Amino acid sequence: MSDIPEMDMDIVSVVDDDGKEHIFEELDRIETDDGNRYVALIPVYDDDVEILDDDGEVLILKVLEEDGETYLVQIEDEKEFEEIGNIFEDRLIAKYEAEDSPEG
Repeated sequence: MSDIPEMDMDIVSVVDDDGKEHIFEELDRIETDDGNRYVALIPVYDDDVEILDDDGEVLILKVLEEDGETYLVQIEDEKEFEEIGNIFEDRLIAKYEAEDSPEG
């Protein structure tokens, strides 16, 4: 039995334009007042070297639905990306500060 505690992780599999599969953990998701949806993801690796080489950057993507399929796409608009990035940053800071507090 492992000494590592099991964590609840929302795992997302994303296939890129080249057909390569990438695995991510979903950190958070939001829906804006205008109905747009976004997710904040970090890569999940099986290889220890890949974990150490990772820069720790959070990937923020827009969720689109088309013909019953769900797609995750990059946010092209710089203003939209900054606004959504700031929302995720504030939410993640608050979430992890609450988990680190003695009451959390």
